[in-house]
Amino acid sequence: MLTAIWLAFGACLGSFANVLIHRLPRDKSVVWPASHCPRCRKPLAWHDNVPVLAFLLLGGRCRFCRKPISRRYPLVEIVVALLAWGLSVRWPDYPLWTAAAAAAACALTAVALIDWETFLIPDLLSLGLLAGGLACSPLNPTLAGGPAGRFFSSALGAAVGFGICWGTAVFGEMAFKKEAMGGGDIKLLAAVGAWSGALGAFDCLVVGSFLGAIYGGAMLLRRKLKRQEPIPFGPFLSAAAAFNFFYVLPFGFPFLR
Repeated sequence: MLTAIWLAFGACLGSFANVLIHRLPRDKSVVWPASHCPRCRKPLAWHDNVPVLAFLLLGGRCRFCRKPISRRYPLVEIVVALLAWGLSVRWPDYPLWTAAAAAAACALTAVALIDWETFLIPDLLSLGLLAGGLACSPLNPTLAGGPAGRFFSSALGAAVGFGICWGTAVFGEMAFKKEAMGGGDIKLLAAVGAWSGALGAFDCLVVGSFLGAIYGGAMLLRRKLKRQEPIPFGPFLSAAAAFNFFYVLPFGFPFLR
């Protein structure tokens, strides 16, 4: 029963992530107007908004204009649903933390796909994640100490995340004579630090860089990317940040738990 509840909760968050992904890059409100077909503009009934199931029942097409619905919609809903369920398994004694972390995972999913398509990370998401991490820090079992100590660790993590990412961006630009990291990435890593502390921010930068290097190297080998062509860093930071919700790697240096 609990598994079904967490999967349904995550799928609903995934449905909202789809709204963020579609509307934020277009500077549209995420609350108004109500959900509608982006092609024929017809408003959708509640039963056409049921995550995953509606896509299957409609055969992947709009009820009104019969134009195909992007498969991204059910895939995002499934991914966030699985993340929420996985977090409930990882933290069975912390339901409030699990719900908060699932909401953050929803935002990270939106960050990843928006940055992938536009090379931009909306402030609403990065700064919203930062505020959410600080606000939820007393519930955070990945941070040590009582409520006050956890809040301090969260604030310190945000400062460290901002600092190491800003430093990496500055030295990277000096070394490569071009922008190495955008402002959105810097704010995003500050948000990661707020959720997982200084060690989590450091881990996220290391793991995200490793994932990005693997992707970039593979694309270069397949000749689908030119050597000087940039790739978005947000998706790889987001993947590493989501992993932090399950386990913060004990790299140790330069930060200790």
